[in-house]
Amino acid sequence: VPLGVAAAHLESVADPLTDLVSRFARTHGPFTAADVAERWGLGTAVTTQVLRRLARDGRLTEGEFLPAAGAADLTEWVEPGVLRRLRSRSLAAAREQVEPVDTTAFASFLPSWQGVGGSLRGTDGVLAAVDQLAGVALPASAWESLVLPARVRDYQPAMLDELTSAGEIVWSGAGTLAGNDGWVQLHPADLVLARTQPVEPDTLEARALAALDGSGAFLFRQLSTSLGDDEPPLDADLAAALWNLVWAGHVSNDTYAPVRTLVGRGGTHRSTRPPPRARLHRAPRMQGHSRGSGPRTALQGPPTASGRWFALGSEPGDPTADRLARTEALLGRYGVVTRGSVMAEQTPGGFAAVYRVLRELENTGACLRGYFVESLGAAQFAAPSTIDRLRGHLRHDDAPSTESAVVLAATDPAQPFGAALPWPDRLPEDTSTKHRPARKAGAMAVLHDGRPVAYLERGGKTLIAFDEDPVRIAAAAAALAALVRSRRIARLTIETIGGRPALETSWAGPLREAGFDRTPKGLRADA
Repeated sequence: VPLGVAAAHLESVADPLTDLVSRFARTHGPFTAADVAERWGLGTAVTTQVLRRLARDGRLTEGEFLPAAGAADLTEWVEPGVLRRLRSRSLAAAREQVEPVDTTAFASFLPSWQGVGGSLRGTDGVLAAVDQLAGVALPASAWESLVLPARVRDYQPAMLDELTSAGEIVWSGAGTLAGNDGWVQLHPADLVLARTQPVEPDTLEARALAALDGSGAFLFRQLSTSLGDDEPPLDADLAAALWNLVWAGHVSNDTYAPVRTLVGRGGTHRSTRPPPRARLHRAPRMQGHSRGSGPRTALQGPPTASGRWFALGSEPGDPTADRLARTEALLGRYGVVTRGSVMAEQTPGGFAAVYRVLRELENTGACLRGYFVESLGAAQFAAPSTIDRLRGHLRHDDAPSTESAVVLAATDPAQPFGAALPWPDRLPEDTSTKHRPARKAGAMAVLHDGRPVAYLERGGKTLIAFDEDPVRIAAAAAALAALVRSRRIARLTIETIGGRPALETSWAGPLREAGFDRTPKGLRADA
């Protein structure tokens, strides 16, 4: 040892080889046992023994960290602090390589990401659409008039009924709306969350839920009989109790037919009602009775209570698993998760709860945080494979494309305005002050090439225009006419546009060319 070395460096230590290897690990990236052996002139077996001892003590991590190690089937070692620094710097470098897109590109990407335009087909397409929309509360009347037909080209109500009766999809209520409508969620059968709203004791609702809970599925008349009363409740009372349980999230049905019948009597989105099923051999049956009219032998009940009713799960699941399932559903639904999208869905815990899960998913490589869309803040998360698809919607000019416009429910997750993106300013000549665009039940938005062209209030009488380009107006008018012709909407009568009579605006010509008829009130299209 040369002269002048401090005495502290000359003292004996208990395990000098372990100290040397540990110091090597703290100052190097992922390495092999051969790298350490070559550095200190030791045998590979000796260094491997020391490395394994350090790994048992939690001072090293063993695995395959570099591409070369995986190709050569080599075991590598790395110090946990070094691994954390490598991960954080790698994520930072990946974020810097992503140039944000404008909001128009994002608004064009989102409907495409969710299959709007009829890219799906058949029952499998319905299942795929529901899987992406799992847990989203939308107006019951919108599901079969605007949401599913926009994604499944050949959608028929029988497809949804087939999936619900087979147990692959479950629907649940999430609150009431004006008229006979309400908020409904569709879920794959393994993603239904437990109910949380209590039921008042000593009520018909409580007795019906007790009869259903853990007892399988009941037809309406079977449920009425199973309540055990000397005088069964009136059909109307029991049907009302069932629907109260539905909107509270306690009860569902093995078919969507009861919802379809209910909203057909006054839903926020008026569609043409499907024809009733034919009965080739209609046997005479007893009519439903009021109290004292004699025993009921038929199993049929009111049309709004058809099918088999069952109780949804009441046991709360693991909170961590529930938060993870919700967050993964958000990633699959939006591609790029932003604060506005999470808040629009009223996710439990808000964006703060989702952010914590997304941050952990980022550490595992399942998603990436970055500034992907301009003006939406830095707290954006996306899967790496999503980013390239998002950038594919960048436009280098403002000229309108020849693509068709799409009509979406204002509450549809594929419609980003009012959630991830703000609504655009109205046109200068818009004189209306009463109506404002919002994500309201019954309202619709028309998008073309990532731009909002028009917003229709519930009922369709009032249209708010956002664009004055004649190409986009013609595309929007054609999309509205096609919506009515497809019988997804029974009738559409536009009376005012931008606060002025519809017949006096620049929309009158394109709407009439698309198939709208002139009436004393405005412009009307019938199915």
